[in-house]
Amino acid sequence: MAHGFSRREFLIMGSVASGSILLKACTPSSQPEGGDTSSSPSSGGTIKVGILHSLSGTMSISEKSVVNAEKLAIKEINAKGGVLGKQIEAVVEDGQSDWDTFTEKAKKLIDQDKVVTVFGCWTSASRKAVKPVFESKNHMLWYPVQYEGQECSKNIFYTGAAPNQQIEPSVDWLLEKYKGKPFFLVGSDYVFPRTANSIIKAQLEAKGAKAPVGEEYIQLGSTDVTAVITKIQAALPDGGVIYNSLNGDTNTAFFKQLQGKGLGPDKYPSMSVSIAEEEVKAIGVEYLKGHFAAWNYFQTVDTPESKKFVEAYKAEYGPDEVVNDPMESAYIMVYLWKQAVEQAKTADDLDKVRMAAIGQEFAAPQGPVKNVPQPSHLQNCAHRQNP
Repeated sequence: MAHGFSRREFLIMGSVASGSILLKACTPSSQPEGGDTSSSPSSGGTIKVGILHSLSGTMSISEKSVVNAEKLAIKEINAKGGVLGKQIEAVVEDGQSDWDTFTEKAKKLIDQDKVVTVFGCWTSASRKAVKPVFESKNHMLWYPVQYEGQECSKNIFYTGAAPNQQIEPSVDWLLEKYKGKPFFLVGSDYVFPRTANSIIKAQLEAKGAKAPVGEEYIQLGSTDVTAVITKIQAALPDGGVIYNSLNGDTNTAFFKQLQGKGLGPDKYPSMSVSIAEEEVKAIGVEYLKGHFAAWNYFQTVDTPESKKFVEAYKAEYGPDEVVNDPMESAYIMVYLWKQAVEQAKTADDLDKVRMAAIGQEFAAPQGPVKNVPQPSHLQNCAHRQNP
């Protein structure tokens, strides 16, 4: 289904329009923002939580706004009395778009700041970097961005889209819209794009479609995209579909040079899975008009919850600001954690909170969401699926 982006005609394709969404979890120098700074995570009148995203480096183009969405949810919850009668105190750390830094900051949040949970990461590389930390310390991470699946940890709740909710529907849509057109795959060089492209290649084969004519990767953060665009031109002399899983500000260089080389969407339409409203603002609508993006949520979703979320975000951060899928997933995961804590009647006993999180439902801006357990052979995971 195609949608117009705001009034500027950046065309986007949403993989989910309505219905209940199932979420995935697997379970049986920073500055605190408000509250006291004692060592106990829920001492006095506060409950400490961590926020861990890239506020600098190549991924800051996407992650700064996710932090804002998490802060907005915390502010709203605090305004209504907090959690268990206590205010939430956020300790914010900058992962600096560097996976070793993410690991160190995760340890700091848990060991020094004594937070009861962490909301964080964007790339699968950053998530996989901190995963051993949360598992070894039996702690809790809430992760808001689309990911490649094929992972299950009782210490991580995944509120972003799995491939069956974003990648696979978008490929089906492209195959229908551009019958017989060849695909060229381009992505950042880390686990999510590589796994996504493996899924796409298997899907194309299963559908009897042509195998991709090219598959190229660019180092995360690099703006040197000329060689890849040259390869796209050579592999698609008569045009074709570009499936784009680039992340961060590499997208800015990619789309500007794509247009500069005359590879417009009339002959070279692209489908992006990591470009949403916030990135459109940063890259420039003029470079993206006519291309496509796939997410589970766009700010134009016409639900009361979506309108409320958009209005609240603009009221907090400015009338020209936009919201997007990762921001929405980040926003709702704070509320899902709150509900789990209230059901468990504790923020400190993480085993109880994890168990209480399974089955939680929330009227999200994208539509109803729910944490649902996986079959027993998947070790008590819960998985987000399309209905």
